[in-house]
Amino acid sequence: MSKHQGKVFIVTGGSRGIGEGIVRTLAREGATVHATFNSSPDRAEAIAKQIADEGGTVQFHQVDVSNEEAVNAFIDSVVTTSGRLDGVVNNAGITRDGLIMRMSTADWQSVIDTNLTGVFYLCRAAARVMLRQRSGRIVNIGSIVGLAGNAGQVNYSAAKAGIVGLTKSLARELSSRNVLVNCLAPGYVETEMTGKLTDEQRAAYYESIPLKRAASPGEIAGVVSFLLAEESSYITGQVLNVDGGLAM
Repeated sequence: MSKHQGKVFIVTGGSRGIGEGIVRTLAREGATVHATFNSSPDRAEAIAKQIADEGGTVQFHQVDVSNEEAVNAFIDSVVTTSGRLDGVVNNAGITRDGLIMRMSTADWQSVIDTNLTGVFYLCRAAARVMLRQRSGRIVNIGSIVGLAGNAGQVNYSAAKAGIVGLTKSLARELSSRNVLVNCLAPGYVETEMTGKLTDEQRAAYYESIPLKRAASPGEIAGVVSFLLAEESSYITGQVLNVDGGLAM
C-alpha cells in the first residue's frame, strides 16, 4: 500500500508496543518515518532492519522527550533531512504506578515530564514547522484512564487527561493553518507492559470489555494512520476511544 507515499512522519516511543505497531504500519504504507527511542538501541536497530528488508523507510533517533533542547534539535534535524514534516504521533510514555500515599514526588514528576510535558515540547516544535507549511497532522496518544481514571495511576491518569486538554486547545489554535490535532485513547492493548499481568488479572480486564478481548498494536496503528490520512481532513480537536467499548 502507498497510502502515505512521500509523507514524512515522526513517531515518539517507536521501538516497542503501540509505537512499534504505528512505525511498522506507516512505513508499510509508504511514509518516511523518523522514530524515537530512549533506552533500547538494539531493539530499534532490529526493527529498522526488518522494515528496510520489507521495503520501508524508518530512521531511529535516541531522544529523551522530556528534554526540551533534545526535542528541538530532533525536529530541526528531521526537517533539515527530509525538507518537511507532515505528521507527528506523540506516543512516548512511561509508568510509575502506585497508590498516592506511597507515590514519591519523583515518580509523579517523571511521568508528568515524559507523558505530558514531552508532548508539549513536540507539539510546539512541530507547530512552528506546520504553520509555515500551512498543513500538518498531530496525533496524541492518550489513554482511556485519562478519561475514567485508574486506582494506582494518579500520575499517569493526570498526564493523559492533560493531553486531552492540550489536544483540544491546540486544535483551536492551529486550525486556521490547516493543522489538525486529535487524540486517540486506547483501552487495553496487548504489549510487553500488559504482558506482565497474571492470567487472573487479564481475565478480569477482558470481562469488563464488551468485545471481551484486548486490542493489538496494529489495531491502534490503523486508527492513527486514518487520522494522518486525507480521509480525516475534516476531523480536529477530537478524542477517539479505541477501547473495545470499555468506556461507552
